[in-house]
Amino acid sequence: MFDVIIVGGGPAGLFLACELRLAGVRPLLLERRPEPDLSDKAHGLAGQVVRLLDNRGLFERCGGRGAPTPAPGFFFGGLPLPLHVLGKDNPMHLLPVNQRDLERVLNERAAELGADVRRGWDVLSFSQSDDRVDVVARGSDGNEATFTTRYLVGCDGGHSLIRKQAGIAFPGIGDDHVVDRSALIGPSDRFRVVPGGRVVIDNLGEIPAAFHRTDHGVFTLLAHDPERPLINTAEWEDHPAGDSPGPGAPMTMAEMEDSVERVLGVRLPLAPPPEGAPTMLRRLCGRNSRLADRYRAGRVFVAGDAAQVSHGPTLNLALQDAANLAWKLAATLRGWAPEGLLDSYHTERHACGERVLMHTRAATALMAPGGDVTALRRLFAELLDRTGNMRMVAALLAGADVRYDMGEEHPAAPTGWFVPPLSLTTADGHARRLAELLRDARPLLLDLTGGNDLAGTAEPWSGRVRRVTATADDAPAPALLIRPDGYVAWAGADPDSLKAALTRWFSPG
Repeated sequence: MFDVIIVGGGPAGLFLACELRLAGVRPLLLERRPEPDLSDKAHGLAGQVVRLLDNRGLFERCGGRGAPTPAPGFFFGGLPLPLHVLGKDNPMHLLPVNQRDLERVLNERAAELGADVRRGWDVLSFSQSDDRVDVVARGSDGNEATFTTRYLVGCDGGHSLIRKQAGIAFPGIGDDHVVDRSALIGPSDRFRVVPGGRVVIDNLGEIPAAFHRTDHGVFTLLAHDPERPLINTAEWEDHPAGDSPGPGAPMTMAEMEDSVERVLGVRLPLAPPPEGAPTMLRRLCGRNSRLADRYRAGRVFVAGDAAQVSHGPTLNLALQDAANLAWKLAATLRGWAPEGLLDSYHTERHACGERVLMHTRAATALMAPGGDVTALRRLFAELLDRTGNMRMVAALLAGADVRYDMGEEHPAAPTGWFVPPLSLTTADGHARRLAELLRDARPLLLDLTGGNDLAGTAEPWSGRVRRVTATADDAPAPALLIRPDGYVAWAGADPDSLKAALTRWFSPG
């Protein structure tokens, strides 16, 4: 019997397998595709999920350099956010990594940790009882097999078989009036990217490279790789004018050119990327915003796109879902989970999914055509001139605006938030970043008091909670109890309140 079976080998499933292995759990991952998907999908991560990857030592492996630093600017609804004015309060970190490269890194990490990843297995059905789940799958050889597990997690996308068979509803809304087109193209002498995040296009002039809204739609150009720029258009019509094919026809470069011409009013001859480079031609007709009404049904859970789909940062959500669920499953399997710990996965992550749906819909509304929307954008731009409003929107986009309920808190360092980055000097005299102490995904008591009162309190939990003594110039509290997913469960110096927090999250020692 397996501890956990994960269905789906995308980023959510692979990261969940890694997190479970770090926690000492034996997962089996079943993926229908015989080989990794090399197609172009997401092109980056944004917000505190970037710091989560840093905590696991994956930031640099995904192309980052050194430690994550806040981005000086971003966008909301196509409106610029000069985030540099927020200073140390800026929560927005960016990691421009293609999803196929992210999956490659996670595949490599899963193999290093000894996760059992089996490709070419198509899950057909499952049944659960009080103490197990039986999963029926068909292998690439056509033979069927039954795998037994304590828990089952569906990371199998927006059309999740696991979610459907578990009877988990997936309510939401769809908008059939938006058509999105994307293409990776080769360099062109018809446009050039200039400093300041803008692009100069022949016969048009200088426009923002990101989210240029016109009366006919939205145009964006991302040039993380100048040899392979990514262009996107969004048009608010069921069937845009011209000779565009229907939703089922293959996307072509000519169709991309037609769409760009409708949006910008100028025609840009487009060419594919250099020979041998991965390319993308994608058309999405309509936008769905859906959220599972519950993330758990008995011994079955959903995560990532199986739990939430939108036109927003679903990949950011997926990785954080995995980090939240993994340590709670591990605690349950190892027999020390407090009552209600597994149910807190739904409570905490569903709230985050709701926030993403809300801001994704709001951003889409702000980019729609029409004079009323133009007036709304002018008002919204004025509101963003106020630092407090921009700070709120930045936290919303970064996923840093949802606070988990941790109970008692230290007045100077509220609990329930993702732990801030800290530069430490540990007891052995070494300078370390806090992220380096979170590589093993264990609960951490970061003791900055220099005394022994907390050591005695935490001793009964020493087999579960690692204690590190250190000093920090910018410490938000005398000591921090950090959950494996990076959230502060307790802050302060009082031994009695620490004992209560340890008991609440990690059971009596």
